[in-house]
Amino acid sequence: MDENPTHHPIHFTGTLAHKDSAVPEKEWPKESATESRGFHFATVFDYAKAYRDGKTTPEEVAKKLLDAIETSNSSTPPLRAVIAVQREDVMRQAREATLRIKAGKPLSIFDGVPVAVKDEMDMLPYHTTVGTSFLGKSPAKEDASVVARMRAAGALLVGKTNMHEIGINVTGLNPHHGTTRNPYHTSHFTGGSSSGSATAVAAGLVPVAIGADGGGSIRIPASFCGIFGLKSTFGRISEHGAAPLDWSVAHIGPLAGTATDTALAYAVMAGPDLHDPTSLHQPLPTLENWNELNLRGIKLGVYKAWFQHADAEVVTACETMLNRFTDMGAEIREIVIPDLELNRIAHTVSIVSEMVQAMSYTYAEHHRQHGLDVRLNLALGRAFSAQDYILAQRARTRIIKNFERVFKEVDMVLTPTTAITAPEIKKGALPNGESDLSTTIEIMRFVTAANMTGLPAVSFPVGYTKSGMPIGMQAMGRAWEESLLLRLAVNAEQAVERKEPQVYYKIL
Repeated sequence: MDENPTHHPIHFTGTLAHKDSAVPEKEWPKESATESRGFHFATVFDYAKAYRDGKTTPEEVAKKLLDAIETSNSSTPPLRAVIAVQREDVMRQAREATLRIKAGKPLSIFDGVPVAVKDEMDMLPYHTTVGTSFLGKSPAKEDASVVARMRAAGALLVGKTNMHEIGINVTGLNPHHGTTRNPYHTSHFTGGSSSGSATAVAAGLVPVAIGADGGGSIRIPASFCGIFGLKSTFGRISEHGAAPLDWSVAHIGPLAGTATDTALAYAVMAGPDLHDPTSLHQPLPTLENWNELNLRGIKLGVYKAWFQHADAEVVTACETMLNRFTDMGAEIREIVIPDLELNRIAHTVSIVSEMVQAMSYTYAEHHRQHGLDVRLNLALGRAFSAQDYILAQRARTRIIKNFERVFKEVDMVLTPTTAITAPEIKKGALPNGESDLSTTIEIMRFVTAANMTGLPAVSFPVGYTKSGMPIGMQAMGRAWEESLLLRLAVNAEQAVERKEPQVYYKIL
């Protein structure tokens, strides 16, 4: 391998972004881009309108939401989407939002709207356990930057969501906080590691949640739970205040029930942050043309051998959506992407090696307190050498070049999000965990290239299996072109009839 190593997939723009260059509020969505077909997930605009029209208040919503979270965690089986709630803090926020709205001075469209946060990000006054039994013994000292931006917009921050322990697997199984259940069928996994965030949205507890994605951890649970999930360009959203787990592949982003809410949350979260140097190498974030309801002039790339390497029902649903994109004006082009197996191996070496280093300070004292799958993955990671890690970063350089060539031909690359839908929780897997490498590979097949390259990717719903489990489709784009990915998601939303989850709490 002749390439030099790329240790961080920063897509340099030649200038440093100004600290205040977030998405201008005048570009934020003013209404939903599309009307939902089929089941209607409660949206940010639904909450804002209900407050504005005097039909309810953030205080009333907070009371209903707190009751719903308690009910969800005492059900059989418990949903375990939200694992930490400070009732007094939630009600204090709600009272303040109610007063602002009554005075006609809301901080933004998000004022009083419930938002949940993955327990990988710091948030006052909560502990950050990162899904473990031993981290986060003291409360956070400050909000993570993305949490601070949501708080400044007036969001009602309702608690911390569950996650796969230290984010090192993709099912959502957690022996310490309980395994998160899929709202479409509670005997199935949610996907991970942002499992609780996806479930909180899909079950109607919140319209938006914050997740983190080092190897598909936003997009996988979004796909499994029938919602939207955006992993933006590396450095587009600040990592400050997130647990330091996997520096070179880590991304924070939104999960939401609709494409519009995904865009709204992205608008709040995106932009440079002086606390995170990797976020300073970006052009001005924008939502330009994100809600244009056609795909004229857009070239969509499909590598058939890759695209079709999935379960038949998944492939059929995604091919049907390709046909609908063509009807909307898009051009489908066949492409070839080399070295995808090299990417899979390089990503595994990169993320596991970085997690081994991240947990090295607690390994001697606490490694036996991890779940069984986490212990196994960390043990395997400790077998990787420094040479293995450097080779993985040299592979990253090649993989980035491969995608740069592809994006000279097309505007986006389309695949299923996952090769299978949410797997059933096997007897014996709970509570201590399981290791199922073949299933993990099927779940992660399409997602890791975006983490290694740092390119943005979005997952959006495209249908359901005969048994009613959601199917997701993924689009990868060029660096900094999140608005184009959101445009594709909005157009896909027009074509899909959504179905109500088996578990859904109607807070409004």
